[in-house]
Amino acid sequence: MTLRVSRRSLLLAIMRKPRAAMGSGRRKQAASQEGRKKCALSSSRAKTSAPDGLARQPEEVEASVSPYHLFRDTAEVTAFRRGLLNWYDRKKRDLPWRRQAEDEVDLNRRAYAVWVSEVMLQQTQVATVINYYTRWMQKWPTLQDLAGASLEEVNQLWAGLGYYSRGRRLQEGARKVVEELGGHMPHTAETLQRLLPGVGRYTAGAIASIAFGQATGVVDGNVVRVLCRVRAIGADPSSTLVSQLLWRLAQQLVDPARPGDFNQAAMELGATVCTPQRPLCSQCPVQNLCRARQRVECKRLSASQNLLGSPDVEECAPNTGQCQLCPPPSEPWDQTLGVANFPRKTSRRPPREECSATCVLEQPKALGGARILLVQRPNTGLLAGLWEFPSVTLVPSEQHQRKALLKELQSWAGPLPATHLRYLGEVVHTFSHIKLTYQVYGLTLEGQTPVTTPPGARWLTREEFHTAAISTAMKKVFCVYEGHQPGTCKGSKRSQVSIPSSRKKPSLGQQVLDTFLRPHISTDAPSLNTAAQ
Repeated sequence: MTLRVSRRSLLLAIMRKPRAAMGSGRRKQAASQEGRKKCALSSSRAKTSAPDGLARQPEEVEASVSPYHLFRDTAEVTAFRRGLLNWYDRKKRDLPWRRQAEDEVDLNRRAYAVWVSEVMLQQTQVATVINYYTRWMQKWPTLQDLAGASLEEVNQLWAGLGYYSRGRRLQEGARKVVEELGGHMPHTAETLQRLLPGVGRYTAGAIASIAFGQATGVVDGNVVRVLCRVRAIGADPSSTLVSQLLWRLAQQLVDPARPGDFNQAAMELGATVCTPQRPLCSQCPVQNLCRARQRVECKRLSASQNLLGSPDVEECAPNTGQCQLCPPPSEPWDQTLGVANFPRKTSRRPPREECSATCVLEQPKALGGARILLVQRPNTGLLAGLWEFPSVTLVPSEQHQRKALLKELQSWAGPLPATHLRYLGEVVHTFSHIKLTYQVYGLTLEGQTPVTTPPGARWLTREEFHTAAISTAMKKVFCVYEGHQPGTCKGSKRSQVSIPSSRKKPSLGQQVLDTFLRPHISTDAPSLNTAAQ
């Protein structure tokens, strides 16, 4: 239901029960009597207005959701579209995929360009994507070019971008379009999602609206934040009820004349103005429609003025019980956050912890220059198809870890001098769902004769290593192997490298390995406790 607290209603309440007006609970109860009458009127108006369907919501949504969280008439929807698109025309960032989509006449090439950008931008910042996107489009400017590439080439270009399955699925989709769909991209969000591997609801809507002009809304993290603040939705955005409502709101708001621009504008607003922390509300083109901002202003004025000086403000007042879209009572309003009280922070499960031992095996005197052994990961699972140093998973309760590590090395390179195995340090790298600790070892082979290797392994020069399809975590491992001093291996919060020190307590995995490798552990390695990239 909808409750509008006016000065007149509050004055009447005070005149009738002067003492009760001083209590917040009684004040809300008195005002809600008038609010229920207004809510009945507004609810009936919401169902009968908007003859063109702009503000019409499915009946089940109207029945279960207070109109306070909806756009209830055509004027609101039109004002939102106009304000957002006018702002976007003036403030949009100049990005290579936008230029390509605007300039490309061929619809299939335009859709391909949008597809590549949207896949790369998933869970990745724009600044990081720009260089990868530019190199990708230079190497494979069409669907046909990508379909003809090898997975090794795709992984090599994608290396460092993370979430490597995205690149593999993108190529699988390109091959399906070329081999099964005659080189023609599906034109609607429904067919894009149904026919192309790895294309979900959001990506399908983005391609359909930007490349083909279909009036379909999209919801990504930025849009979730914008809509939750504009309509003061404080419930868990990952819940089924909130997710369904956000998609309905996005579909209701999308401009049928400029659907691609509208969707990009909504995402742009969330990325540059309606940011997670310290949003720039004064620069927001739809601030007058933002219920979160209205609530901030109301609470600010209520704190500085008396009751009669408070402005008119609309609040949510459901028929019975707690509104399913408002913040739960267990999460009170935080005055210091302002509009950042919305959306509600979703609880995430901590990543599971795993430990692995990995060894950099090198032939420094090999003919043609020093060579490093890399082996290829399986084609499924984490980091599928990428190259890495020989590794074994460590289980703290399992015995014979030294044998397992040596057996893995010898399966790729034959008999090895186990006494030369040296412990070098530790790398901690967090993937989306796994916190993986690498215990890093090194082993140097003497002689110039190349060591023969089975399929799935290869010896690379250092130059080849830096351009190979390897993960960021393996680059950290190699940084430890090269013995970089503090300050030479700069990086992110997601991974750290360290070299053992007598003052530092070893991890559980390290303690297990030390039991078997103690005679061979180097104790004179310098201390390193810094992040590496």
